[in-house]
Amino acid sequence: MASSFLRVSLLFISLYTADGFMEYFLSRCDYNSSDLKDIEYIQSLYYNKVEFARFSSSLGKFVGYNEFGVKKAEDLNNNPSYLAWLRNAKLYCKFYIDLAYDHFLSKSVRPHVVLSSTAPSGGKHSAMLVCSVYDFYPKQIRVKWTRDGQEVTSDVTSTDELADGDWYYQIHSHLEYTPRSGEKISCMVEHASLREPLITNWDPSMPESERNKIAIGASGLILGLVLSLAGFIYYKRKARGRILVPSS
Repeated sequence: MASSFLRVSLLFISLYTADGFMEYFLSRCDYNSSDLKDIEYIQSLYYNKVEFARFSSSLGKFVGYNEFGVKKAEDLNNNPSYLAWLRNAKLYCKFYIDLAYDHFLSKSVRPHVVLSSTAPSGGKHSAMLVCSVYDFYPKQIRVKWTRDGQEVTSDVTSTDELADGDWYYQIHSHLEYTPRSGEKISCMVEHASLREPLITNWDPSMPESERNKIAIGASGLILGLVLSLAGFIYYKRKARGRILVPSS
């Protein structure tokens, strides 16, 4: 399964000079499939955090970015054995890329779907549903709405697939609509991790916000009853311990 853009760092070497400046080079592989034609090996040379020269397998030579880098690139380009090694470095890239595809990139993770209601954006409809899809991999996914078994294509907006930064993605689809009695609205998700579409039906019997209000109210009522009972028991015990003195 190809990805639109992936990068893996293969080698990182740092050299420190006595005066505290740092010179290092970073080698990396940019690729969108495991085919050699889709792999680019890049070696960047840095001095004091500034890149001054770079080798790219697509060019087959070094290119300098400042006066020192131009001179350095010229020297390195006059080293045919080193250039030959760099041009073949794509083979090392392919080795690590194949490992990545075998152990990580070929796997898929089932999405988690949350269906909720929210206030509409002020359009022609009085209600809005949000289908939030979390923690799926790979990135490619399709989210659509159905109403009484028919796909809804109007008044639907969706975000792009949003990267979580941990290989997982999320996406959110919004449906603005005018409720009808007895209708059935569903969010349908199609993904590589699913053998069949994942369908989540909306239950309009009570909005989530109302359910939360009732739950909070019930909790408060129970807490009030418990405190009242505790106060009553405390009062009775204190009353039993009193000594009544007759008046003169």
